[in-house]
Amino acid sequence: MANKFFLDLIDRFPKCRVAVVGDVMLDVYLWGQTSRISPEAPVPIVNVRKQTACPGGAANVMRNVTTLGGQVIAFGAIGRDAAGKTLLDEMHNFGIDTRHLVTTPDRCTTEKRRVLAGHQQLLRVDFEDSSPISQSVCDAVAAPLLKMISDHRIDAVIFEDYAKGLLTTELVSEISRAAQKENIITALDPKPGRLAPVQGITVMKPNRGEAFAMAGLPEMPPADTPEQDENLQIVARKLADKWAPKQLLISLASQGMALFADNRVSVIPTRAREVYDVSGAGDTVIATYTLALCAGAAPRQAAELANRAAGIVVGKVGTAPVYRNEIIAEVEKES
Repeated sequence: MANKFFLDLIDRFPKCRVAVVGDVMLDVYLWGQTSRISPEAPVPIVNVRKQTACPGGAANVMRNVTTLGGQVIAFGAIGRDAAGKTLLDEMHNFGIDTRHLVTTPDRCTTEKRRVLAGHQQLLRVDFEDSSPISQSVCDAVAAPLLKMISDHRIDAVIFEDYAKGLLTTELVSEISRAAQKENIITALDPKPGRLAPVQGITVMKPNRGEAFAMAGLPEMPPADTPEQDENLQIVARKLADKWAPKQLLISLASQGMALFADNRVSVIPTRAREVYDVSGAGDTVIATYTLALCAGAAPRQAAELANRAAGIVVGKVGTAPVYRNEIIAEVEKES
């Protein structure tokens, strides 16, 4: 019966319209092999065989929304450069609506280049400007999104903060207030220290380390089980006092997830069988969870489906999305 519920939920994803506002970036992978050390320095020489690129950061959240079957509208900023053009092309390949991305001539597109030998990442090179984006760019990002909210042309807004200068407390507060007024779902994937508390967001989704940092506490080792983790409970109460989210979803790596909602805590154990790469797992979780809420799931049900998606994506190498057919197969095999 539960499986039929999840399958019906996924069937409703194509009707869900999600706006994602945040730091978009380009992920580039240089794939190769290494068999010797450089004579110039004690580093491996990688013989590159191929290069691939894909949407990263907030753009990876957008990609997950579309591969799961939902509709997504992008809000963010890119540079007027080759990386920006490549990122736009990659986003279009996944059916992401990029009409409201703002091009900034004075900033580069955030790009992360990873060098891999086999499945092992050896090096990452970042090209970025993380200084605050100008007010004029913030206004250009916010204006069309606020109009879509007032016109009820979206069902949810995801704020995706990678500390690259776009999201400010003022921007998130303005959009969040407008969405709350229209009963539109809001979701925040935060970066500690970046934003002052914005109250009333539907769901906030930090990982364990981020949650401790946002609560202003040093991270303590986890207990044997999340149910026994008194420090995690303290952190959750502090975040509830500061941010007052309706739902707090904390990812706990190998221990799964802890959901604090409706004055109770639910622990959802991890479903990962093999972990190759956790890159982008949080993006998959917030995309799946938000889509599930849009489709009518209760918080616990949304968390269970997001947990299934996370178990799929960590079994892939590199920043990768979860596809609709993959999560359907995951649900069906449990029957």
